[in-house]
Amino acid sequence: MRSRIDYIKGIPIFQSLDEGELEAVESILKERVYKKNSIVISEGNHGDSMFVVKSGKVKIYKTDVSGKEIILDIKGENKMFGEVTLFTDISYPATVKTIEDSEIIILENVELEKVVEKSPKLALGIIKVLSARLLKSQQKHKELVVDDVYMRTARELLSLAAKYGKESGGSTELDLGLTREEIASIVGTSRETVSRVLSRFGSEGSIAIKGRKISIVNKEKLKGWLE
Repeated sequence: MRSRIDYIKGIPIFQSLDEGELEAVESILKERVYKKNSIVISEGNHGDSMFVVKSGKVKIYKTDVSGKEIILDIKGENKMFGEVTLFTDISYPATVKTIEDSEIIILENVELEKVVEKSPKLALGIIKVLSARLLKSQQKHKELVVDDVYMRTARELLSLAAKYGKESGGSTELDLGLTREEIASIVGTSRETVSRVLSRFGSEGSIAIKGRKISIVNKEKLKGWLE
């Protein structure tokens, strides 16, 4: 129990809770292991739980009428998803799928809401998370309208590298196993266009590509596309 409470303390939304509140959260959480490429939640299913990535990574995506995936986000350790269904009676707005073997914490809404009702600090934490999500969504929409594809691709690569990159020999390796189609979905463009952009970044010495692994070898040059 102690180790689980210590872990919960490390999750940003729970960091301000006192011992009693942490124990209340610990008493209702469940843990489950998902293999790579497993569906955790499906778009359209009734939203009955909030989730935290304990280890591994997941992608959050919607599917358009043609069946094409539109990737909204990638979540790693200690990141939450499904929280939009708290205190509502809505379906999950997107599908969440593991992109590597992952451990996921599950908090059922009915039980978590009971804890929230007794904890103003937790309620405030959830409000902050939802506000940040809304701000990010608005910023993403603005970028799609205003920024060109080179700027958007550079920004997404730098963002993913900051979250999940591994430093190696002066470069930052980004090995999420993303296909060109998936990168294009994140950026909001076609596979052909993102392939052309990545090729340009490679030829100028900003990145190096080997299969699905992308290494950022010159961050400053890549950041130059943001200006």
